[in-house]
Amino acid sequence: MGVSPLENIDTILVLLIALLFAVAAVAGLARRFALSYPIVLVVFGLLCSLIPHVPRIPLPPSIVFLVFLPPLLYVAAWQTSWREFRYNLISISSLAVFLVFFTAVGVAFTAKWWLPGFDWRLGFLLGAVVSPTDAVAATSIARKVGMPQRIVDILEGESLLNDATGLLALQFGVQMVVEGTTPSLGRGLLEFAWLTIGGVLVGVVIGFIVSSLERWVDDGPVEIALSLVVPYATYLAADAAKASGVIAVVACGLLMSRRSSTFFSPRTRLQANAVWDALEFLLNGFVFVLIGLQLPYVLAGIKGMSRVGLVGYGVAFSAVLILLRLAWMFPASRAAWWVRTRIAHQQYEQPQANQVFVVGWTGMRGVVALAAADSLPMTLNDGSPFPQRSMILFLTFTLILVTVVLQGLSLPWVIRLLRLQKHDGGYCEEGQARHLMLQAAIDFLTERRISARGEGEVHLYDDLLHQFQHRITSIDLCGPGGESSPSTGNGMTMEGLLLETVRRQRDELNALRENGRIGDSVHRSLERELDLSESRLA
Repeated sequence: MGVSPLENIDTILVLLIALLFAVAAVAGLARRFALSYPIVLVVFGLLCSLIPHVPRIPLPPSIVFLVFLPPLLYVAAWQTSWREFRYNLISISSLAVFLVFFTAVGVAFTAKWWLPGFDWRLGFLLGAVVSPTDAVAATSIARKVGMPQRIVDILEGESLLNDATGLLALQFGVQMVVEGTTPSLGRGLLEFAWLTIGGVLVGVVIGFIVSSLERWVDDGPVEIALSLVVPYATYLAADAAKASGVIAVVACGLLMSRRSSTFFSPRTRLQANAVWDALEFLLNGFVFVLIGLQLPYVLAGIKGMSRVGLVGYGVAFSAVLILLRLAWMFPASRAAWWVRTRIAHQQYEQPQANQVFVVGWTGMRGVVALAAADSLPMTLNDGSPFPQRSMILFLTFTLILVTVVLQGLSLPWVIRLLRLQKHDGGYCEEGQARHLMLQAAIDFLTERRISARGEGEVHLYDDLLHQFQHRITSIDLCGPGGESSPSTGNGMTMEGLLLETVRRQRDELNALRENGRIGDSVHRSLERELDLSESRLA
């Protein structure tokens, strides 16, 4: 009997190297032509799957949920602004919780009319499979096309949380089909409450434990290695507690990102960011290429139906999902605005119709939906084959292609047509933060100048004060600025004084974030500048 290619370690290594090279080359070309790389990588994988004799590379659900998902969720949560996430939580919950079940119920009531062999139970299961949106695709494409930050924040928050809701709906759907029973509303609410609350508790506890350990470790490679272990440990711990691993990783990532300013040294933070940027790119690249390569597996189980008919069902199903999301968006956005302004007493402008439409149009699906479809059991309790399993897998695959490729490519055109321009209030926050940081440095130097010894030290303080005062007068309070620190001198006294000044600016920057004056994205941008300055000086 011959040896399967995937059982040969040499073949596996060759395939991994080939995939790595393909991801780097194709993503590089995508960026060269200003295209979103998830779109190009999915298309590349799809085209490769059509080439004869190309080795088939499976994408088991266990690999997705245990290898790819935890670090990708962790880094997405790390990069999310806690202030914006908390501010938009009502709107995010409308999409991440209620829209998921609206989608599942909507598909349950529509699928039985036009999908052969589907009843309302299989329709609910299909809707649960495809309800979660993809964090990577939505964020990458939204940022690439210059979407307003307000919309990007909501899309990021939705895609971080709706995986947990979608997997709960999937659990209910599988139970209804396999066991023939319908879960009660009370049981469903209790399970959802434990998945959410338990996941948050596990994530927060692990976050506090790891951040406390980090204070005792002062070794860059060790700290980076620990940061790589955290998402996997958090996901597995939550899974062992029967809570949501997704929610746990998101909660841990948000907490660790918030506290990283207190336990990472500047040099370690720069190194960790570089490692995580590379890891995120590679994992995302592998995921999107592998999605495209799954076409042979998707088609293998479907018999007795023409390719044209399959494509017709896939396109029609994608249209139904897009229309369901758009139908939810307009009344739900108004309801969320009412709750935020009347009950939560937020200063929040009612979203305009063009903004609501774009959020509804940006419902990309990704690898979680495909893994959920592939995770369906092969048989029922009585041993009979699971009904319509191959069709569910095909419809999910088609929806991913339509939403990532077609909707993703159409987004720039839609934004231009709706005249939805990017108004970046982050520039104003960044300019004001730079001004306050430099003012803190000037106050610090002014205090120290009083106790200066000798004419040489007085001249040193005057020189530095002159440089910082020149910088503060040249700042555009509503525009991007440059480095926060002046150039260093040659002597050790100058370097030491600048080092203390940078640290005083860091204290001011952390205080601005804690007081809610700036968001996490502005904080990370300015913190990186201070890290670079302090690393050079140290």
